[in-house]
Amino acid sequence: MKRRTWLFSAAGAAGALIVGWGVLPPRSRIGSGRLWPPAEGDIALNGWIKIRPDGSVVLAMARSEMGQGVSTALPMLAAEELDLPLSRIYIEQAGADKIYGNVAMLVASLPFHPSEMEGRPAKVEVGEWVVSKLARELGINATGGSSSVADAWTVVRTAAATARASLLGAASLQWRLPVAELTVQDGVVSHPSGPSAHYGELAKFAAATPPGTVTLKDRKDWTVIGQSAPRKDIPAKVDGSAQFGLDVRLPGMVYAAIRLCPMLGGAPGAMPANAALAMPGVERLVALPAYAGSTAGFAVVGKSWWQAQQAAQAVPVDWRQRPAGALDSRRIEGELEAAVKSDAGGFTFYEKGAVDQAEAGATRRIEAVYHAPYLAHATLEPMNCTVQVRDGQVFLWGPTQVLQMAAAIAARVAGVTVDQVHITVTLLGGGFGRRLEVDYVAQAVRVAMDCGGRPVQLIWSREEDTTHDFYRPMHVALLRAAVDAQGQLSSLRIKSAGDAITPRWMERGLPMLAGPVDTPDKTTAEGLFDLPYGFPNQHMSHVATRKGVPVGFWRSVGHSHNAFFSESFIDELAFETQQDPLALRRQLLKDAPRHLAVLNLAAAKAGWDVKLPAGQARGIALHESFGAIVAQVAEASLLAGQVRVHRVVCAMDCGTVVNPGIVAQQMESAVVFGLTAALYGKVDIHEGVVQQKNFPDYPMLRLAQTPLVQTHLVSSTRPPGGVGEPGVPPLAPAVANALFALTGQRLRTLPLRVI
Repeated sequence: MKRRTWLFSAAGAAGALIVGWGVLPPRSRIGSGRLWPPAEGDIALNGWIKIRPDGSVVLAMARSEMGQGVSTALPMLAAEELDLPLSRIYIEQAGADKIYGNVAMLVASLPFHPSEMEGRPAKVEVGEWVVSKLARELGINATGGSSSVADAWTVVRTAAATARASLLGAASLQWRLPVAELTVQDGVVSHPSGPSAHYGELAKFAAATPPGTVTLKDRKDWTVIGQSAPRKDIPAKVDGSAQFGLDVRLPGMVYAAIRLCPMLGGAPGAMPANAALAMPGVERLVALPAYAGSTAGFAVVGKSWWQAQQAAQAVPVDWRQRPAGALDSRRIEGELEAAVKSDAGGFTFYEKGAVDQAEAGATRRIEAVYHAPYLAHATLEPMNCTVQVRDGQVFLWGPTQVLQMAAAIAARVAGVTVDQVHITVTLLGGGFGRRLEVDYVAQAVRVAMDCGGRPVQLIWSREEDTTHDFYRPMHVALLRAAVDAQGQLSSLRIKSAGDAITPRWMERGLPMLAGPVDTPDKTTAEGLFDLPYGFPNQHMSHVATRKGVPVGFWRSVGHSHNAFFSESFIDELAFETQQDPLALRRQLLKDAPRHLAVLNLAAAKAGWDVKLPAGQARGIALHESFGAIVAQVAEASLLAGQVRVHRVVCAMDCGTVVNPGIVAQQMESAVVFGLTAALYGKVDIHEGVVQQKNFPDYPMLRLAQTPLVQTHLVSSTRPPGGVGEPGVPPLAPAVANALFALTGQRLRTLPLRVI
């Protein structure tokens, strides 16, 4: 089956056939100026670029800013091709047209079909194909998968270059001078003979001028891309003018607090509310069904959120367990371990050579079982959404990573068409994949429908946010290597087990899927089926489970735990075969030069062979994810029995770097996020109830515990890869390997606990 005619049929989804089509080429994704809403004095040259009367430029922003710096990186791409200072590029929220579709995000999150596997299942190349029906239904303006810059790399530059060509063409026609003789500096077009005009003066004529041949700037001529430009969103965040979801204030606005069934998948029975409704400032109680995979409950509306919250807590509720029985994380962990140790093979994602034969002739086998727990997202801004339903229209303000998916759920709940939903995407106070879900949007719309046309801001408490997340799945993996008679590693077998994310996400977000989706999900096995290490015989399989715990995308998704499994085991193999961990990796990477270069850079910058002070040790790990390769060396010690990481040296090959400063910031963010999970992250479920409630029992890394993070980038001419997520996966195994070197204890379970 050819890739361009790829078909995906979901089991149980009667008649739901999704047909692949070739992705729109960059020029086709530029679109028309008619896409822009009317704005006095502004002239749209295409669907991405609009010229203001003063000659500054507005760029359509089709991605959500959640701290990753996309509101700076994308304007940098436009500024480069327009020969305009970055300070004169402004952003405006894009609409829902397909030209803004994030192809990279969609392809990254899709399950791949077995027919797509030809030997080693290579990463699907961005721009080759996408699933059209999925794109239409889900909302292609998605922010995730570290794909925003990768997707915009050619499209935004092409849109800006096309606008520049039209502006130059307009000047050429007006002045009757050859385009080749015109120059542009800081947005001013001029000719040596004297004529000059800024973009604003040429825009009206340029809108009617075909661009002709368009070429992108040569790399040697770049003046913006590759420079550490200041972030454009920082001033507003410093002076308080930046608008996050919780900052929305509208005339006549009321507030809603939610209370969901404490038992995941449960529902409320009787809930007498008379006493709560009599409390000061309280207006109404609204029942909330299980929207978009959430747990059922209710919301209380009040004049202030605090009044609503106090009333919600005062309602005596007969909470009822889910019909299938209470969930328990300990039982689930035991079932997953039994699955990886059983003879049932699961779905084979990758195989090479003959592992059975290599194991049969081995003189020795090395085997280990690893565990990764459920994890919450714990965004600092809890879930919230502001909605007003009036005159058959839905107006929505909120932090979301999926604009069109949010619009679709709002339309379904309110009983209107998607065209009647108007969304303003605010800044996100953290996303990490949690805001790829739309449960909180559906709840806010339902509550607003009962508020007589007034706007209502629904806010989750921290406790609701922690206990009703879409968690990173719990996974268990068994890894086994064989050593032949010559003492060489002859095979690697990996078998993992745990819930799949993408099928559950599709069920929540795709109304045309009439039943459960059962398909191999590459997020369960990513980072394991595509290891760069040159074992002659390999086999990787996964046992997909469906345990009932709501699961979702979590920063770096399957890579976040799979890297811990594989990189910890590589260290075990080094120890068991009496080799240095760095030396073994170098040997296994002899046919992977990019990976080897990153590994060597990290080791050199960390001083791998330089002795550390007494009581400290180093660990190393390497992993590729989201189009980037990252190696990290962690230096750790034990202080009063507590793990302390002093320094993390990162080396990264992420292709062309747009803004080195933002890349370094993202690596620092990834280290803090990853170290938090490695040392503290765990969600326990007992009798269906999540035991962790707030930061005291689901702690974050504190400033005083934060290590020094040093980032070194490999120069590359490849297109940009991801940055926000690839720094997370190597962190936990690097720390675990350092702790083994320090204590001799092999830690195979997260979070890391030294006994």
